[in-house]
Amino acid sequence: MEDSSQSGRERSESSRGSSSGVVDWNSRFRASDASHDSGFVSKGGRAIDRKDVSLRHWLDNPERTVDALECLHIFTQIVGIVNLAHTRGIAVHNVRPSCFVMSSFNRVAFIESASSSDLGSDSCEDGLNSSSSPLPHDSDQGLSSCLQSSSGHMVQNLEATKNSQVEENKHTFPMKRILHLETNWYTSPEEVDGAPGTCASDIYRFGVLLFELFCTFNSSDEKNANMSCLRHRVLPPQLLLKWPKEASFCLWLLHPEPSSRTKMGELLESEFLKTPRHDLEEHEAAIEIREKIDEQELLLEFLLLIQQKKQEAMENLHEIVSFLSSDIEEATKMQTTLKLKGGSSLEPAEEATKMQTTLKLKGGSSVKPVTNLNSRRTNISEDHDSGSSGSRKRSRPSTGEESDGHPEESQKSERHIEYKGSISAKSSRLMKNFRKLEAAYFMTRRRGIKSMDKYMSRNCQTSTECRSSATATERSSLSNLSSNRGCNGDRQSEWINSYLEGLCKYFSYSKLEVKADLKQGDLLNSSNLVCSLAFDRDGEFFATAGVNKKIKVFEYNSILNTDHDIHYPVAEMANRSKLSSICWNGYIKSQLASSNFEGVVQVWDVTRSQLFMEMREHEKRVWSVDFSVADSTMLASGSDDGSVKLWNINQAILLLHLGASVGTIKTKANVCCVQFPVDSGRALAFGSADHKIYYYDLRNSKLPLCTLIGHNKTVSYVKFIDSTTLVSASTDNAIKLWDLSTCTSRILDSPLQSFTGHMNVKNFVGLSVSDGYIATGSETNEVVVYHKAFPIPALSFKFNCTDPLSGDEVDDSAQFISSVCWRGQSPTLVAANSMGNIKLLEMV
Repeated sequence: MEDSSQSGRERSESSRGSSSGVVDWNSRFRASDASHDSGFVSKGGRAIDRKDVSLRHWLDNPERTVDALECLHIFTQIVGIVNLAHTRGIAVHNVRPSCFVMSSFNRVAFIESASSSDLGSDSCEDGLNSSSSPLPHDSDQGLSSCLQSSSGHMVQNLEATKNSQVEENKHTFPMKRILHLETNWYTSPEEVDGAPGTCASDIYRFGVLLFELFCTFNSSDEKNANMSCLRHRVLPPQLLLKWPKEASFCLWLLHPEPSSRTKMGELLESEFLKTPRHDLEEHEAAIEIREKIDEQELLLEFLLLIQQKKQEAMENLHEIVSFLSSDIEEATKMQTTLKLKGGSSLEPAEEATKMQTTLKLKGGSSVKPVTNLNSRRTNISEDHDSGSSGSRKRSRPSTGEESDGHPEESQKSERHIEYKGSISAKSSRLMKNFRKLEAAYFMTRRRGIKSMDKYMSRNCQTSTECRSSATATERSSLSNLSSNRGCNGDRQSEWINSYLEGLCKYFSYSKLEVKADLKQGDLLNSSNLVCSLAFDRDGEFFATAGVNKKIKVFEYNSILNTDHDIHYPVAEMANRSKLSSICWNGYIKSQLASSNFEGVVQVWDVTRSQLFMEMREHEKRVWSVDFSVADSTMLASGSDDGSVKLWNINQAILLLHLGASVGTIKTKANVCCVQFPVDSGRALAFGSADHKIYYYDLRNSKLPLCTLIGHNKTVSYVKFIDSTTLVSASTDNAIKLWDLSTCTSRILDSPLQSFTGHMNVKNFVGLSVSDGYIATGSETNEVVVYHKAFPIPALSFKFNCTDPLSGDEVDDSAQFISSVCWRGQSPTLVAANSMGNIKLLEMV
């Protein structure tokens, strides 16, 4: 392609040397580049836009008026384009208006390349009697390059042709009919007689084109009649009277004998084209100025858009710095108040104050404190072992004299070193997750601002001053501003306290530590996956259930305080089917509910290891059961049959332990999890395979009170943190935090937080909440702990399996965590993986 383009450029240069008139004009239309990406012709460095129309459409516009200079400018460009083909001995054949497009500045581009092999082109040099000889393929490419180089345009691709045809479809004339007529109009007499087309045939087509440029018609019938007369060189009177020179030149080009028609060289040197050259130069100069103005407008628009976006960014940054300063001031006031309450005995507080003062002196921007904190961490690391954790003491070596002589100073020094170690560990984690903690801060801050705006809006709407006169409104707004400062300050301190609480809890623990491994005798059993774990109300016992069809109950302290090769359960209950879920009764300590893969819900008496009652209304597998904490007689279950069943234990007892549901909620998708709020037995939330969470008031179960939308896959777990805050887990790799109090229109599609950092795309991996901490499993065989304030993991622990031959722990990435459960509100949790390994973990 490069070779053919180069040859095209060389021929373009040679043609300029041999032809003076029009070719000089064509040199101004050379394309500076050709962009194939857009599919549009490049014209002097400017790409054709959507305003470009085909020349056929432009000519057939009934409202078009003839401008001699404009028509001559278009004609001259087309002559220059065809001349480049003729200099190579190629007849173009497609010198028809439908094969050209025209820009808003009257720039003409050829949109259909001529191919002698396709069109049967003859060589001009061989004369009229020579036989046609197809040109090789590279010659066709060279011709395309010639056309690009002369016209200042590259050949458009098929998409541009289709765009122009779509534009033409809007015209009055039917497209198919007009193209058929156009082909007949532009066919030379010798071609009608069956002779092959030649360069002289293109000259004839110039005459038809010139006629169309200078003649306008009011209807298609009138045009068809005049075009038929043109075949016999009969011109309409209005053309002869108004444009006599153009009419005479048109007749010269339309001579029926090819040999009597003017040659291309004569055409270029004719007075018809050379006489208006000065006017054309002025016209071309005006067009170039208009194009430059258009380009400058585009540049100006671009620069103004950049300025607008940067100004918006500057305003946002100014706003951020403003409320950062406000928060720093508020935090400083709170710290000063605590110092006054605590007195001078709080040495760590003094240390923190000194560090904050140092940061303030070194810089006030939001970036500099980070740098200073990093340098501070480096200095601390010199005095403290980098491997020590924040919860572990490290005593400085001292002599006996120092200890005996200054016991108070020695203790003070130890406390100082311990505090430094804690700061070092926390600073390291802070810097490691700085960006994510920063994002969480701004997210929390925005929520605080929104809540404050809502509060102010409600205050204004209910205030009687807001409905008074303009003067009274101005006075009341000033008084309200001063009176609301205290309220705003309280609200600001509220959100700061909330964020600070989350930050403190995030840094309260540094790792998950194994307290005990539960060793069972059937570890080699391939079907030992644990589907559910649950602690009883006092955290004294925990139960396991899974695909081995057994419920096993273990005593927590016995597992924790004894070291046995095998741990035996204190109770074991066999089931006919694989178990999917278990839940302890929060009031009756010995009562445990379970669900299985056959769709049966059962309640067990753990003390006697006996079945207490059985409910068989579900038609398919039951995934989840849950006892209400507020009403211990209420039990809920969710199933693959798309229903949620509500059971009353007391009524079941009256029915001789054959349970009958007291309520049913039908859905269109599988129900995977159910959960009662912690403080009510009259509400229920459940997750579904349709990616949604539904929250119902059980007193009106026809419609959900709120539908939570945000997950992309099946919702596998829902858990309540408090009465209005809900956590949901899904196989879309995300856990989401929801605030039900913000649901005002039965739809909630904006979660407070999305937790990502674990992997969950296929399996049920467990979910449990305790005191703001959210524990979940991962398909990387890890237990991951989040805090509700931050979307990043606070802690994680990877399960390793034990090699039966060597006894060493090895990483088995094919396994996944299948269940997790907190021990009440303590920092201890129990977790199990798909191999049946169960570990008691503790945050330390």
